[in-house]
Amino acid sequence: MGTTNLEGEILTLDEVAAFLKAGKRTVYRFAQSGEIPAFKLGGTWRFRRSELEHWIDQNSNQRPPAKPATAKKGRR
Repeated sequence: MGTTNLEGEILTLDEVAAFLKAGKRTVYRFAQSGEIPAFKLGGTWRFRRSELEHWIDQNSNQRPPAKPATAKKGRR
């Protein structure tokens, strides 16, 4: 096989658990409930790496830096 297209890479439940540093049961529960992007192939869960990375970005609690406060002009 040639070079792997990471964007289209398909991961197993075990690989996703390692990738997310989460338990397999947690990943399974998230897949079952639709909280994480996944699909079934032959009765087993599969995950697209690109969709997982997008899901992580969308569910991250990081926010863009706040704009600096502008000084309010006082009334005279």
